[in-house]
Amino acid sequence: MVVWTDFERATIADIFSKLDYEAVGGATLARCLIVYPWTQRYFGNFGNLYNAAAIMGNPMIAKHGTTILHGLDRAVKNMDNIKATYAELSVLHSEKLHVDPDNFKLLSDCLTIVVAAQLGKAFSGEVQAAFQKFLSVVVSALGKQYH
Repeated sequence: MVVWTDFERATIADIFSKLDYEAVGGATLARCLIVYPWTQRYFGNFGNLYNAAAIMGNPMIAKHGTTILHGLDRAVKNMDNIKATYAELSVLHSEKLHVDPDNFKLLSDCLTIVVAAQLGKAFSGEVQAAFQKFLSVVVSALGKQYH
């Protein structure tokens, strides 16, 4: 079980209350697919992913990025039980989609970069630490089925 401080809980809630899910979600997934091109293999039915411009302009990537961020809402609302909250998603990603669990960490790193760019100076070291702690718990929960 993860122990959250009041600061961490408030920080995570504050970050998500400020995010433009459509912009951040799409930018995050696009960044992941561009920087780590091997992750594109899971999105073969999303059409043209041949270069950075095609990925960044792909409406299916933007939509799925938004879906991912809305999925993180579940963790924000259930911070004391993230593993159980993501149990079904973990099974889906491991048994049906066969997603390499390392990709969850890559995506969380991309999300951190995009959020940092959006929040600017407000994304202090303490805020980043809380955010990355939250994302590491989510990544662990999504990878639970693999263990």
